[in-house]
Amino acid sequence: MNYSPSYERRVTKYEIMAKRDYYEVLGVGKNASADEIKRSYRRMAMKYHPDKNPGDKEAEAKFKECAEAYEVLSDTEKHQRYDQFGHEGLRGAGMHDFSRMNVEDIFSMFGFDDFFSGIFGGRRRSSRRAGPTRGYDLETTVELTLNDISKGAEKSIEFTRQDICSGCNGNGCAKGSKPGRCPTCKGSGQVARGGGFFQMVSTCRQCGGSGKVITSPCKKCKGAGRVPKKRIVNIKIPAGVHEGQGIRVASEGEPGHGGGPRGDLYCYVRIKRHEFLQRDENDLIAVVPISFTQAALGTTVDVPSLNGTQGLKIPPGTQYGSVFRIKGQGLPDLRARRTGDELVQITIETPVKLNAKQEELLREFAKSQNKSVSPQSKRFFEKLKKHLGNH
Repeated sequence: MNYSPSYERRVTKYEIMAKRDYYEVLGVGKNASADEIKRSYRRMAMKYHPDKNPGDKEAEAKFKECAEAYEVLSDTEKHQRYDQFGHEGLRGAGMHDFSRMNVEDIFSMFGFDDFFSGIFGGRRRSSRRAGPTRGYDLETTVELTLNDISKGAEKSIEFTRQDICSGCNGNGCAKGSKPGRCPTCKGSGQVARGGGFFQMVSTCRQCGGSGKVITSPCKKCKGAGRVPKKRIVNIKIPAGVHEGQGIRVASEGEPGHGGGPRGDLYCYVRIKRHEFLQRDENDLIAVVPISFTQAALGTTVDVPSLNGTQGLKIPPGTQYGSVFRIKGQGLPDLRARRTGDELVQITIETPVKLNAKQEELLREFAKSQNKSVSPQSKRFFEKLKKHLGNH
């Protein structure tokens, strides 16, 4: 069965584009100060704010991309890891999954809810009632080999998340003290600006809408109520997963506020490059070189597979680019009870150096085919010179 010597790889829905450089996203240089990064984030967030671009999904995606970039570049540890190792260095760093977060939560996370609510009218944040809120989702990556995908695997994932401080049990206060009433909003959590019909109500900047302030902060978390904590979880990877596919681990995200439930952890699959095999949906593709004598006379060659090597019979007269199918030697389908195949594409190598005997035999073979070949004594440029001399 003959195929074209080249094939077009199908792009699956599970493939993801590489992340953009975070400095490029925020439009700052690598030597930008913390204040410059903050100002740039505010400017970009205003540009792509959903209220300014209603119904524009692309603007919303860019808005969340800016938030992801700011999360890294505004955090000293993540910033250093990113500068040294790029996006790979953030694996296990407990990155927030901004794609699943709403605008209000993103503002609240960075402490910009009052800043943006003042610009866009305060109608979003002020309309939310205080109460238990679910914790933020986190995302990380898990690297798998084709063998892992073939059989399924169990992996240990290490990541860092913000967890409840053990020194204050999450309230941010030093032992024996309690939060006091916010002097700015008098405990209401909101402040009003202006007067009459155009009065604007927004979240209190000093207390963040809680109505309380910490007068004696916990020494361990400095009043934040949260501290970074390393966490290791074991996850089961089903056979047949694809690049970029996410595996949800329930309740392994950050703790909620006011007694709310934890968020989730999403592990996104990254497939390690195989030395000999390439994936195409559920099929595996191997490119195997053979000599022209093997192609002409036929042979049996060892081809790479997930189970070591496997013998493949090459029939006489095999052409360059021929593809042979080995049934059932591919990857399992994630949803259906079937397995892909291994496709072996043949290339034919031309010998670079021949000894005298081999060259003699090949010339005899060429004569038997009535094919003209250049004698050893006749070099190309000598023939070219003779040709030009006749004209």
